[in-house]
Amino acid sequence: MGFSVSGAAAIVFAGMFVAFGMFYTATAGSTERISEAESDHRDRALDQKNTALSMVEATYYAANDSLIVQADNTGTTSLSVGETDLLVDNAYTTDANVTVDGNATTDLWLPGERVRYTVSADSQPGRVKLVTETGVAGTEVVTSG
Repeated sequence: MGFSVSGAAAIVFAGMFVAFGMFYTATAGSTERISEAESDHRDRALDQKNTALSMVEATYYAANDSLIVQADNTGTTSLSVGETDLLVDNAYTTDANVTVDGNATTDLWLPGERVRYTVSADSQPGRVKLVTETGVAGTEVVTSG
């Protein structure tokens, strides 16, 4: 009877040791993922807080059926032109010619720079909206030029 009790106790302790090891590993991994997610959330919130834009113009030119939309990055966050969306009368625009301070090859919209969208349009839209990657947006009523 002495060996069976000792053997059973050893098996139970070994099982508890293995179970605790698996529990600790899962808990540590989950805690690390939660900490990383909270840090990413704080970084995104800070970027959103530091993002600002100022709509300069939204003008429709009937002579050549074009819409010019310009905005300034007045915040402290660098933005991506590819991640910034232009909506014309609540419809996404995908065929715009985009320049940042006259440069058509850059994707980086730095603080203090002006982005310019040139879009072909058959008729004058009512308004445009520019939405940045951080969710900050600017809206402008379209005027005739």
